[in-house]
Amino acid sequence: MSRHRRAARRSRRRGAPAAPAGGVAGVPVADSAPGGGTPGAVPAAGRGTLYIVATPIGNLEDLSSRTVATLRACRLVACEDTRVTRTILDRHGFTTPVMSCHRFNEAASVRRILEVLDGGGAVALVSDGGTPGLSDPGAIVVRAARSSGARVVPIPGPSAATALWSVSGFSGPFTVQGFLPQRGGERRRALLALAAETRPIVFFESPHRIIAMLDDAVAVLGDRDCCLGREMTKIHEEFLAGSLASVRERLAAGPVRGEIALVVAGRPARDAAPGDPHDLEAAGAEARRLMAAGVPRAEAVRRAARAAGVPRRAVYQSLLGDDNRGADAAAGADAAGDIDDSEE
Repeated sequence: MSRHRRAARRSRRRGAPAAPAGGVAGVPVADSAPGGGTPGAVPAAGRGTLYIVATPIGNLEDLSSRTVATLRACRLVACEDTRVTRTILDRHGFTTPVMSCHRFNEAASVRRILEVLDGGGAVALVSDGGTPGLSDPGAIVVRAARSSGARVVPIPGPSAATALWSVSGFSGPFTVQGFLPQRGGERRRALLALAAETRPIVFFESPHRIIAMLDDAVAVLGDRDCCLGREMTKIHEEFLAGSLASVRERLAAGPVRGEIALVVAGRPARDAAPGDPHDLEAAGAEARRLMAAGVPRAEAVRRAARAAGVPRRAVYQSLLGDDNRGADAAAGADAAGDIDDSEE
């Protein structure tokens, strides 16, 4: 028996039958995709398959052959922006129907997606770039599809978070925060809640908010090491590494264009007993804000200390210092008033 025939026999024993050109054996070409399952195949429950498909974050050449086959085979593509996804489909000559599924209508989009899955069809869920569900819609659709009995299969591919991490120079575990709130006050409070995180943090940001975001990061987190990626995988791709303040200064030198990913070093491990002066200042400011909003002092101190990773006693002492300074100022004002009265 020839070497090729023995290899073919071993392949069949492993459950990988030879496939006809353009499809998977036993499945119509229109309902097939290589690896990980077959988009049109009907599971025992009669349900279809939801494919979570990663798409390029900029360079369309990063679209894998498996992704192309899946998009071709699916009966419906649910996407954030139909114009963006249609560009990918048109590039390969696909006429697959598309529907919008973004953070404002994800819950409402579930009904149509489930209709296709209930009929045994396959649906691809994509974002405007990268992997769905990572700071993009997807969780609601995935839960609904799985609850209906449909299969949920990932088609891995590009991710801005992992692309940036690979060139950042950081190591070990990290966490992905994604986009921060747009309003300055909310953004600073979100950063304060992350101040005690010891793992590096990956953020996403738009070009017109990145300078303000970096200013807030320096003010709340301190001038930590970071790595910023802009226009990743595109012609004008740029990476900036250094302290937050130095990266901010380099960006401010000219107009900022393109979507941005930023990884910031976590809080350095150290003995928390003394408390970092910068963290104490941020915790004190947050405690005062909470107290002004009506939160009792003890609770305000507890929340602020926990968010900043500093001892509660240190925050209390900071507030007591404010009280003492206020009392001294009041006493000085009274004394000045007495002098004025005597002069009259």
